Amino acid sequence: MVAPLPAPPRPAALPLTMLAIRYADHGGPEVLQPTHLPVMPPGPNDVLVALKAAGVSPLDCKLRAGLLAEHFTPELPKTPGRDGVGVVLATGAHVLGFTPGDRVGVMAPAAAAAGTYAGAILCSEGQLVALPDGVGAVEATTLINAGLSAWIAARTAGMRPGQRVLVHAGAGAVGSVLVQLAKHLGARVTATCRAANRDYVRGLGAERAIAYDAEDFTDLPPQDVVFDLVGGSVHERSYQVLAPGGHLVWLTAAPIIDRSAQFGVRVSRAPISDDPDAVAEVMRLVSLGRIRPQVAGRLPLAQAAEAHRCLEAGEVTRGRLVLDIEGALDVPGGSLHSPLGWARNSSMT
Repeated sequence: MVAPLPAPPRPAALPLTMLAIRYADHGGPEVLQPTHLPVMPPGPNDVLVALKAAGVSPLDCKLRAGLLAEHFTPELPKTPGRDGVGVVLATGAHVLGFTPGDRVGVMAPAAAAAGTYAGAILCSEGQLVALPDGVGAVEATTLINAGLSAWIAARTAGMRPGQRVLVHAGAGAVGSVLVQLAKHLGARVTATCRAANRDYVRGLGAERAIAYDAEDFTDLPPQDVVFDLVGGSVHERSYQVLAPGGHLVWLTAAPIIDRSAQFGVRVSRAPISDDPDAVAEVMRLVSLGRIRPQVAGRLPLAQAAEAHRCLEAGEVTRGRLVLDIEGALDVPGGSLHSPLGWARNSSMT
């Protein structure tokens, strides 16, 4: 019997270095440290993406702080970041769906050591989605994970035109997309938010905005669908506004108690998992003008710790905060758009 051939050795690092943000231990924002790392070439099934922007999400902060140990055990040292947008630099020989120069969105695994707070990232094809023309990098970044979560939540709810729909936390990254999706699907949308964000939420398509710091949403008429992005007491009180047979859809949030039988309603958790097709559909709606990306603000990659501090301090209440990564990849002798001899060659088989 002939022994199988050994796998070819992985090529040495490319003649590139990149700025990356990493943490070696869990803790506060101060554990996020800038460092320069070599850029590794893609293996046979990998895609190398030069990143232009990364989203800053609550998940990033919770992972950094060690608050999700029951669900995730991140590899350390870890580069944070689930969401990113960039341009394909190189592909392995077995990659068929992407070629150098393609604009893509990135869904980086939460527990992996490599995230999107870096000049480049190696991905599998299943972690990428092609971006339509006319959708900018910063804008698209706000909709990778947030758009994915909103789309799956909307799909779980099975909304129909004319239904009354309540979206909790309607000004946030996920909530702002849900408000727009529900409006697009013909629902009559109400959203809860801070008093300062009422006009903002109405501008997204909500017929009514309830300020949770000034009003009681339980005075609403019966709702056919409630999207709970908060949990805890908000989830508990949401049963009071559901119509008989209504549907309460929740995403991971504070702990909940399922009281569906008591109130004669349905309760479903939106099963969030990476789905490039879902993200692609959200991006299509953006290109058609049906969904408007919501950028909370922009900071350079080197200020990632400040971005985490702002998010944890409650200073980001609208949309998604974005890190600008342009320039974090050092390319000797040319730009990222010049032909690169290693874009796809025999050493990557």
